[in-house]
Amino acid sequence: MTTSEETILSVAIPSPLRRMFDYLPPAECHDTLESGMRVQVTFGRRKVTGIIEAIKYETDCPREKLKSADNLLEPYQLLPDDIMKLCRWAASYYHYSLGETFSQALPKALRQGKPASQGSVTSWRCIVELDTVLKASLKRARKQLAAMEWLQLYPEGVSEPELKEAGFSKSILSQLEKKRLIQSQQVEITDRPFYELKNKIRQSHLKLNEEQQFALNEINETPTFNSVLLDGITGSGKTEVYLQAIAKTLEAGKQALVLVPEIGLTPQTVRRFRSRFGVPVACLHSGLSDSERLQGWLAASRENAGVLIATRSGIFTPLPKLGLIIVDEEHDNSYKQQDTLRYNARDLAIYRAKLANCPVILGSATPSLETLSNAQSGKYLHLKLRQRAGNAKPPAIELLDLRQQALQEGFAHTLIEQMQTTLLRDEQVMVFLNRRGYAPSLICNDCGEISDCPHCDAHLTLHRQPAHMHCHHCDYQMAIPWTCSNCNGRKLQPSGQGTERCEQTLEQLFPDFPVIRIDRDSTRKKNALHEILEVINEGEPSILLGTQMLAKGHHFPNVTLVAILNADSGLFSSDFRGLEKTGQLIMQVSGRAGRGDKPGKVLIQTYNPQNPSLQLLASNNYPKFAASLFNERQQLNLPPVGYLALFRAESATAAEGINLLKLLRSTAEPFQQQFSSVRALGPLPAPMEKRQGRYRYQLMIHSLRRSDLHRLLSVLIQQLDSVKLPRTLRWNLDVDPQDMT
Repeated sequence: MTTSEETILSVAIPSPLRRMFDYLPPAECHDTLESGMRVQVTFGRRKVTGIIEAIKYETDCPREKLKSADNLLEPYQLLPDDIMKLCRWAASYYHYSLGETFSQALPKALRQGKPASQGSVTSWRCIVELDTVLKASLKRARKQLAAMEWLQLYPEGVSEPELKEAGFSKSILSQLEKKRLIQSQQVEITDRPFYELKNKIRQSHLKLNEEQQFALNEINETPTFNSVLLDGITGSGKTEVYLQAIAKTLEAGKQALVLVPEIGLTPQTVRRFRSRFGVPVACLHSGLSDSERLQGWLAASRENAGVLIATRSGIFTPLPKLGLIIVDEEHDNSYKQQDTLRYNARDLAIYRAKLANCPVILGSATPSLETLSNAQSGKYLHLKLRQRAGNAKPPAIELLDLRQQALQEGFAHTLIEQMQTTLLRDEQVMVFLNRRGYAPSLICNDCGEISDCPHCDAHLTLHRQPAHMHCHHCDYQMAIPWTCSNCNGRKLQPSGQGTERCEQTLEQLFPDFPVIRIDRDSTRKKNALHEILEVINEGEPSILLGTQMLAKGHHFPNVTLVAILNADSGLFSSDFRGLEKTGQLIMQVSGRAGRGDKPGKVLIQTYNPQNPSLQLLASNNYPKFAASLFNERQQLNLPPVGYLALFRAESATAAEGINLLKLLRSTAEPFQQQFSSVRALGPLPAPMEKRQGRYRYQLMIHSLRRSDLHRLLSVLIQQLDSVKLPRTLRWNLDVDPQDMT
């Protein structure tokens, strides 16, 4: 710490420039200055919010030429030292601007210079006891009754954002208020620390089986830094182990950070945590408004919240008493950011746990090969859960050979019969098809022309509700054509199968049972997913049809049959990770079957029943499947054996991108001669060469040693920073890419 006299502020500006900028302290600044504070400065013609990266007393620029910072936004450190270290490490590892990395660590409201103030919030509480008479009167208003039951758990009141996260909209609360059953009031948000609360655990724990108890004991035995892989089959009760580990952490006066994939963060997840714990549980995810995200960030950073549940950006949230990090579904691709700072939150979680000297749990039924490799080498503690919780048994998996079979709109007759049998037993069926829309394409029967996107190397997807053609890569949309653009023929037919078309088929095949579709289109409206999940959890016989949104984290006890329609689509991917992702998806989807007391079954439709990978997955043996992939990667020196980075170039003309990547390759050649473990491959067209009207090319850098890879990347970044590029040319660097497409 230092006072403002004779000091110089080294400020990180949210800019692509990889350097700090020197400013004098603000005029008449009498506050103690330290790194991590927010300052507003004039940068060029703009006023921007920067972070003080360091305090120093010397500068290369004459002091009289330095500008003064406009003002100090708060007289205390907003980003603590551990978050500053995390950001510095991330900026260095991913070769990104430190100023923009600091910007990633702040909620949007703070990036815009708004005050870090918690202010007041609307709180709701019951003013009438929920007795049997009132329950009977609300029987038909199911959502209102659920809201009343929730509020009964919190006599002191619940904030409106928390009620929204639990799935209760403002209209439900307004209706209850009109009936004079609840009332609202403005409550000042206080900074009362969570550890001062007496009842930190609200509900008693569930009884653990031997495997769960062993895993929990191992986790609790080492409260200092330790990386743990909790490798548990679907339905093995990993979440209960998380909850009990968090309870131990809270009792020790420490905070817990729980990272979940975006699609795994449902109101049911939040509700389960809030029902279990008596301390405030904060949330951070994309479904919240900017002000709600700010409140969650402040609640965590000011020790008001004992638990933070967040998607990947939550890894940068300050938690002064951090005692445990959990990364659920650690293999999920959504932990890797695909634009700006291309960080992997799972990997940052390891480094952050090391900084906080606390354990980190990586949980998955289908661990990534990188994580399995670290566990097998002894870097991570490997804990296995091979028994389903309760009386549930793993589902039986069967491959349905589609060769020489007549299909009914994509469904084998064997599958239709088993679906009918399941529904007549008053059980639920899940149908998985990882394609949105009505059909993947529209084809002309006269000339074979397929309707393509004018801006991308991709077919337009046909949608039925509302009727239109849609490119899911650039969002281009157009009306469904009446004639072929190539031959003017009128025989245009849908080709392939999407969830909308599949929904139509299932409604015709099973008219007596509801078909519930879950994909990005059907859940676009606010609270739509929560409402759909509530209907499913009622357990009535029905068909659940969906994409990846159905694959992970959901517990539907009455689903006893899972059908996977198009398992072959990921078997022959151009991405070397394609088969790994396909296997993980198949196992995750299969894990939705038989999670209750009833046995489950999985039917996988395929034209390649003899495929060795499918055979291993059908035997319900993910470890052997992963081992076979690892052997292939070893032979090719691909991750996790080798290390990759990918330079991508986008330009208005193909030549601009190709020439830039050729320059990088020529720069890398002397380095390749010096370090035999490094090689550059390319430039090559991206798997989708043209997207959004721009041409895309790639240069892959491969190395057997991570240190050599990063030395070369530093040289190439310096080369790029020294070259003046056309305005129409953009480039980015992806270290440890998870998606080669």
